[in-house]
Amino acid sequence: MLKIRLQRVGRKHEPVFRVVVTDSHSGPKAGKSVEILGSYDPRFNKSEIKEERVKYWIDNGAQVSPTMHNLLVNSKVIEGKKVNVLPKKSAPVKEEAPVEEAPAPQVEPVAATKTPAEATETATESIPAEAQEETPAEEPKTEETPVEEKPAE
Repeated sequence: MLKIRLQRVGRKHEPVFRVVVTDSHSGPKAGKSVEILGSYDPRFNKSEIKEERVKYWIDNGAQVSPTMHNLLVNSKVIEGKKVNVLPKKSAPVKEEAPVEEAPAPQVEPVAATKTPAEATETATESIPAEAQEETPAEEPKTEETPVEEKPAE
C-alpha cells in the first residue's frame, strides 16, 4: 500500500520535510520513494505541494498519514476536518465490583423549638425497644473438647 507522508531531510535543529509517496512497509529514512510531491518547512510554516499530483495519488488509492492530512487541509488541497494526531491522555481505569450499600436509617430532624428533653424522648420513641436496652453483646460460646492425657510409663 502506498502512503503520502513526510520525510525529514533537514540538518540538526533545522527541520525540513519532503512530501513523498512511498511504500507503507519501508521506513521514512529508507529514501526509497515513488515520487516527491513537495516540501514543508515547519520553522516558517511554508509548504510547496504539487496539488494535482497529490489528488492523483489519493484517487489511485494512496493513504495519507494523519500529519500530512492536517497539512493538506491547512493548505486547502483537500477538504475535511483535521485529525487528532496526539495520543489521548487518560487515567488508568480500575474496575471494581459493585458494592451494595445498606439503606441508611431514617432519622427525624430535631426541630429548633423543642427542648432537649423533648428531643431525647422523640429520639428514643423511634428506636425499637430491643435496641434501647443496653445489654452487652453475647459472645459466641465455643465448645472445648477435653484432651486425653496419656499415663506416664
